[in-house]
Amino acid sequence: MDPRPVSISIVFPAFNEAENIGPSIAHAVAVLDEMGADFEVIVVDDGSSDATRAVADRASSDDPRVRSIHHPRNRGYGAALKTGILAATKELIFFTDADLQFDLAELGGLLAWADRYDIIAGYRARRSDPPHRRLNAWAWGKLIGLLFDLEVRDIDCAFKVFRRQVFDRVPIHSVGAFVNSEILVRARAEGFSLKQIPVSHYPRVAGTQTGARPRVIARAFVELGRLHRELRTLDRLPAERREELS
Repeated sequence: MDPRPVSISIVFPAFNEAENIGPSIAHAVAVLDEMGADFEVIVVDDGSSDATRAVADRASSDDPRVRSIHHPRNRGYGAALKTGILAATKELIFFTDADLQFDLAELGGLLAWADRYDIIAGYRARRSDPPHRRLNAWAWGKLIGLLFDLEVRDIDCAFKVFRRQVFDRVPIHSVGAFVNSEILVRARAEGFSLKQIPVSHYPRVAGTQTGARPRVIARAFVELGRLHRELRTLDRLPAERREELS
């Protein structure tokens, strides 16, 4: 008897990725079809000003396994990711960026561990980004480790698989780039297991990166401070009260 097919939702948060979102969807569908997976592809257009919405809508009309969701205005990466996760219906949830910097054919390497771990997180074995972005990422990872005692290699790598019960217990409050860190910090606090896997990373060839913009970075620091204060407050409460609030 053949094993039960993988049940997986792929979430693509997308902002002004008109040149990339079509190929991203097509690649995802091809990879998952080859796996024989029970899948859906969810595109969350985060208030794009280009043709991202139209491209995603066209893909959705051509294939019922592709779902196109829209934010009327730009709300932030974390907000778009949360919308996609809440819309997901499959047993596993995978999210990645719609910029074609990852090879979705490597998803199988993560899924090979899905029966043993709650979270399988990719890390970029060799990051194909400008030096200042690599430096920012290194410093950010060190800061997260210092404040939350969480050592994760390449914490913001957008190539992660989760069992859906992770999000039944882990709330997402971040609307910006802090969302990856928030999810893993909260998941560790809930006792979920984590496996890290190296993945390939490629240069962006179309569209514009937004993660290094000052406003995006400033929002991430605000959200980091908010979570740090929240967890410190919880640590000071009696165990019974912490249980009530969890």
